[in-house]
Amino acid sequence: MRQRYLLLLSLCASLPAGAMTFQTRMENIAWKVEGDQFECRLIQPIEGFGSGQFVRRAGEQPVFQLRSDSNALGAGSATLLAAAAPWQPGRGDVNLGAVRLSRSGVLFSTSQGQASRLINGLLDGRSTVVRNYTGEGGRPMEVHVLPVSFAKAYSDYQVCAAKLLPMNYDQIRQTQIPFPGTGFELDSSARARLDVILDYMKADPTVNHIELDGHSDNSGNRLANRDASRRRAMAVAEYLQAHGVPEAQIVVRFHGERYPLVKNNTPANRARNRRVNIQLDRVTPVEKPVEKPHDAAPATPAQPAAAPAATAAAASAKKI
Repeated sequence: MRQRYLLLLSLCASLPAGAMTFQTRMENIAWKVEGDQFECRLIQPIEGFGSGQFVRRAGEQPVFQLRSDSNALGAGSATLLAAAAPWQPGRGDVNLGAVRLSRSGVLFSTSQGQASRLINGLLDGRSTVVRNYTGEGGRPMEVHVLPVSFAKAYSDYQVCAAKLLPMNYDQIRQTQIPFPGTGFELDSSARARLDVILDYMKADPTVNHIELDGHSDNSGNRLANRDASRRRAMAVAEYLQAHGVPEAQIVVRFHGERYPLVKNNTPANRARNRRVNIQLDRVTPVEKPVEKPHDAAPATPAQPAAAPAATAAAASAKKI
């Protein structure tokens, strides 16, 4: 209880005169961890404002984001701080530089380096503070993310991060499989890269289209080089199919020596040009219309039954 009281006093003492501050009351602070194989989030809701979040995508280090549906901070530049508690002698605020604010939604995303320093600060009892002097009416505005219960929440966040895939879609959607030798077999490095792609496709079934473009250097004649690029592309296609990718999802092209990455003027450059480019995509399947069988005879419309009145009239006519 005494520690909470000191923390509250320190926060009040550190505010600029007349500052308008958004922060959650200490007794209401509840960090949340959300995520899956693609992204993990460590979130502190901020009462009356929005939230502060550490966001880590697969294959990347975390960034810090400030989110709000309001325009309380205004636009322009703000200062990002790892603010020290006054009861920690000899420590001052750590200025992590300026951030550019948007008006709503994700107000800003830090660099990975800034996020790392904010995390270390929170573990050390510092608050994350966003300070802006151009808010409504020119009043100084501050948003605080407090370190209360952060260590436990961060531990849970690390458990989530340990389950992330090695790469995210933006990183994996364009990949090269090199063939540093003059042959056409996949080496262990190439198979490892393809295994990463296969793992991602299993986790994200919406990625359902692969384009393979085979290339060669200019060591042989054009026909030989074209065949070499074909065999390399087919080696990749066969590996993917052997591990569960349907053949219908794979497009294979081969270009020979036509599109070098670098000039074919050294052995190292020629090795770079022997490659297969892989492009992943999400393609919406085209639904084929249902065809009616051609041999079915058209239905014959039923003859309407004679009306009782008409029947009676015909019978009377026969008697006359």
